[in-house]
Amino acid sequence: MPQATASSAVALNPTAVERKSDRELVVTRIFDAPVHIVFEAWSNPDLFRQWWVPKSVGMTLESCDMDIRTGGSYRLVFRHPAFDQPMTFFGSYKEVTPNKRIVWSNDESDQGAVTTVTFEERGDKTLVTFHERYPTEAALDEALAGSAEGLPEQFAQLDELLAA
Repeated sequence: MPQATASSAVALNPTAVERKSDRELVVTRIFDAPVHIVFEAWSNPDLFRQWWVPKSVGMTLESCDMDIRTGGSYRLVFRHPAFDQPMTFFGSYKEVTPNKRIVWSNDESDQGAVTTVTFEERGDKTLVTFHERYPTEAALDEALAGSAEGLPEQFAQLDELLAA
C-alpha cells in the first residue's frame, strides 16, 4: 500500500467549515497524529508560527507571544506588504486543559470571538474542533469574509507540519 503524503492527507482528511448559527462557526478536521502531538502544535509558539498564517495571503507572523495556561495571554503581530502598519491580535486564555481543550478570547475589538479548540483522540489520529462564538451576526459575517476563509489552508499547513 502506498504511503500517504501531506498532499494526499489533505484529500483524505478534508476540513469542514460550517456556520452553526447566526453567531457560531465550527471547523473540524481529523489529523493523522496522536492528540499530544497535535496539541503541542497548537500550544508551542515555535510550532504554532510555522502553520498558523495561510501562505497564500502573503503575511508574516512577526511575533508570537503565547503564555498558554488558564489565565495566560497571547499577542500575535502580523505584517502584510500591502499595509504600512502591522496587525496585532491579542487576548487571554480562559481555559487550557492539556491534550483536551484550549479556550481563548479575541480582545482586539469588541467584535472578537471566543474561540474553543478541542482535541479528541481517535486511535492514533486526532479530531480537532475549532469553534468560534461571535458577539453579533455582523461580526461572524465579517470573519467569514476575511480570516475564516484561511482556516482550511491553515489546517492543511498543520497537516503538513505534523507529517514532517
